[in-house]
Parts: sequence; C-alpha cells; structure tokens
Amino acid sequence: MVVLDKSRRVVIKLSGKVFSGEDGSEIKRYASMLANLSSSAKVQPVVVAGGGRVARHYINIARGFGLDEASLDIMGIEVSRLNAKLLIAALGEKAYPAVPEDLEQVTEAAASGKIVVAGGLHPGQSTNATSALIAEKVGAARFVNATDVDGIYDSDPRKNKGARHYSEITTKQCRDLLSGESSMAGGYDLMDIVALKVIERSKIPTVVIKSEPEVIRDVVLKNKAAGTKIIVGA
Repeated sequence: MVVLDKSRRVVIKLSGKVFSGEDGSEIKRYASMLANLSSSAKVQPVVVAGGGRVARHYINIARGFGLDEASLDIMGIEVSRLNAKLLIAALGEKAYPAVPEDLEQVTEAAASGKIVVAGGLHPGQSTNATSALIAEKVGAARFVNATDVDGIYDSDPRKNKGARHYSEITTKQCRDLLSGESSMAGGYDLMDIVALKVIERSKIPTVVIKSEPEVIRDVVLKNKAAGTKIIVGA
C-alpha cells in the first residue's frame, strides 16, 4: 500500500454542473487534470462530487410529493454518489474503486494513495460541509471549493451585476453573509455555516474558485488563488 504524506492531500469539491453534460466530455476533462496532478505533481486529490442539477430535479419533484427534508437529503446524497461513480469510471486505475460512505471509509480510501472520489455522506450536510470535514479528517493541506462562480460575492452575481467580489474574506464575514440563507435540501451554495466552523476550528487553508480544470490546477500547483481566499478569524 502506498501512503502519501498528508501534506500532499488536497480536497477538491466539484460543482454538480461538471456532471450535467450529455456525453461525459466535461467529466473527462476533469479526470485528465486530476490524473495529471496525481502522477506529475505527486498530489493526492480527494474529490467530493456535488449533486447539481440532477439532484435538484429529483429533490424538487419529491418535495412536491410531500417527502420530508431528511429523505430529500438522502436522495441528493445518492445522486452525488452516482456522480462520484462517473468520475471514478473516467479516472480508471488512478482512482480508488469505491465511493466512501462515511469518514472512516474516506480515511481508508485515502490510505491507498489513489485519487479518492466521494459524494455526500450524511443528511443535513451540504457537500461543502462534507468536503471540509473530509479535509479535516485526512489532514489535507488545502480545501479547494470549485463552484459555478469565480469566488464569494456579497450577493449572487448571476442575479446582481453590481455584486462585490471578495479576493479575501474572513470566516466571520462569511457567516454574516450566510445568516439569511436557506438550509433546505438542494438549496446549498458556495459555503455554509457547518463548513465554516470546521474550516475555522482546524484552520484549513480554503479557497473558493471557478470550477475549471485549468483554474483548479493553477491553485493546487502554483497557489494562484483566482477566486476568494477564506481567512480564519473570529
């Protein structure tokens, strides 16, 4: 068994949008980047796949049928794990072959030295919170949150063209921004309170960036934070 130095581990949360294409070409782009990081740079990516549009589709329909929020969470987790399986298939032998279902299984998978791909773990947790907990558990050197937008804004830049972009933001500022956010299944975005608490208590270096293979590669290899760096602070 190959055991890499924990300092080489990087947790990467991938937006569910990566998995929404019709032909898998987008997944192949990310798989190629991750394989290159693993082989050439000796980095061990530990990836968390989001549920994305497909998860929201199922959740919205099931909510209309009256399903409770905990059950909707489980549905979203199942979709994220299917997305994880797609990425594992694209990575082939570079990836640990199974999708971990709890933190202990993540630890066992990481010990293999291979690329680990997980989905959600527990109801009530976003994949952002899951990613932060995984980063804490495996002693990752960094948490890279790759999203649909290029960092954290004071409002949704897709709806407000005048939204302010933060190149750096403290955990306290993040909490203030998130104070009015919904916690319903399928409603998470960018970061959440649980993720911030984990980042803060373990002082995990965290950056929120645009989900593009080249951007992720540059952040991991060159520390070029093209998005928003989260500063741990009260």
